Amino acid sequence: MGFEIREASLPLWQHYQDSFPVTQNLIYLNHAAVAPLVKPAAEAMVKLASDASRYGSFHYDQWLQTYENLRVQAALLIGAHRDEIAIVKNTSEGIAAIALGLDWRPGDRVVAFREEFTANYYPWLRLEKRGVEVHWLSIHDSLEQIDKAAKGARLLAISYVNYLSGHRVDLDGIGEICRRHGCFFFCDAIQGLGAFPLDVRKSSIDALSADGHKWLLGPEGCGVLYIRKALLDQIEPVEFGWTNVAAYADYASRDMTLRPDAGRYECGTLNTIGIYGLEAAIRFLNEAGIDRVAPAVLDRANQIEAGIRAKGYEVMGPRTPQSSSGIVTFRKQGVDSRAIVSQLRKAGIITAPRQGWVRTSPHFYISPQSVDRLIELVP
Repeated sequence: MGFEIREASLPLWQHYQDSFPVTQNLIYLNHAAVAPLVKPAAEAMVKLASDASRYGSFHYDQWLQTYENLRVQAALLIGAHRDEIAIVKNTSEGIAAIALGLDWRPGDRVVAFREEFTANYYPWLRLEKRGVEVHWLSIHDSLEQIDKAAKGARLLAISYVNYLSGHRVDLDGIGEICRRHGCFFFCDAIQGLGAFPLDVRKSSIDALSADGHKWLLGPEGCGVLYIRKALLDQIEPVEFGWTNVAAYADYASRDMTLRPDAGRYECGTLNTIGIYGLEAAIRFLNEAGIDRVAPAVLDRANQIEAGIRAKGYEVMGPRTPQSSSGIVTFRKQGVDSRAIVSQLRKAGIITAPRQGWVRTSPHFYISPQSVDRLIELVP
C-alpha cells in the first residue's frame, strides 16, 4: 500500500517517464513535428514485425482485431462511436475525403482560415475552381465575426491548435455557431489530439482528421478520420477500392454497396504495423487520462514561455489560459532562430525552426528540469 501511495503522489511526468525511452538520450521538445514513439507503441510494432517475419499472415485474425481496437480507442478518445471512425494514412487524406467527397455546387461557400497549415488550406482553396467561394478569416477573429461568416456557409474548416503559434480555438463556441447555421464543421485535430480533451458531440464537430505521429505519440503514416454517422451518405468515397464495399470479404462479389460505417472510406490494404503502433499509443493516452495530460502539457509550455520572456524573447501569441497549447514559439531580433535550433540540437535538445521562429512543443512527460536546461542554453 505504501508503494501505491508513493506512486500516486508522483508528478505525472515522473510517473510515466519510463514509457519514453527518448528521455535517456534527448530532451525532446518537438512533438508538434514528429514525436518519439511511446514505449507501448514501439513494442506493439516490434511484436507485429516479428510475428509477420515468422508466420506471415497466419495471425491475420489478430490484425483485424487490432484494426477494430484502434477504431474503439479512437472513438473513446474523442467521444464518438466506432462506426464513425475510418483508418487513414494521414491528416491530409482525411481532409481530402471531406473536401472532395461532398457534392459541391457553384455558389456554395466555405469558411477557412489564413493561418492554417497547408494541409487544411489547399483543399479548400482548390474548390474555387468548382465555383465554391472561400471566405477567409483569421484564427484570432472573434466568435461574432465567425458567426457572421458562417451564416449561409456550407462548411467551416479550422484546426484545433495552430501549427505555428499554438493558438487553441474555442471548439465549443465555433461548434455552436455551425450547428445554429446548419454549417458543416470540420476540425483538423492533429496539433491538439492527444494533448487536450476533445469531444465531438459536445463541440458539434461533423468531421475530424488527425495523424498519429505528433501528440498522439504514434507512428507516421497512420491516422483516423471521424465522420458523424448521420452524414456518411452525404460524403462520397473518392478513393475507391476493394474494401470500401460491404461485401469486401467476398472476392467473387461485384456488389458495390458501401460499408454501413466509416470503413467505407478505407480504400484497400491498411498500414497494419502502423495500426498496431497507433492503437497502443491511443490506448496509453486513454489510460493515462487526457484530463490529466492537458494541464501537464500546459505547465511545461508555460514554464518555457516564462523563461523565454525573462531572457528578452518575443513569444508568438497571445497566450491565455483558454487559447494556449503545448506549442510555444519565440524569437529575438538580431538572433538567428535556425542557429538557436542548431545549437540546442548539439546539446541534445530538439526544437524546430519555423518561419523565422523557434518552435518548442513539450509533451506531458517532459520534466521541469529539462525545460530549465532549455532556458539555460538559449542564448
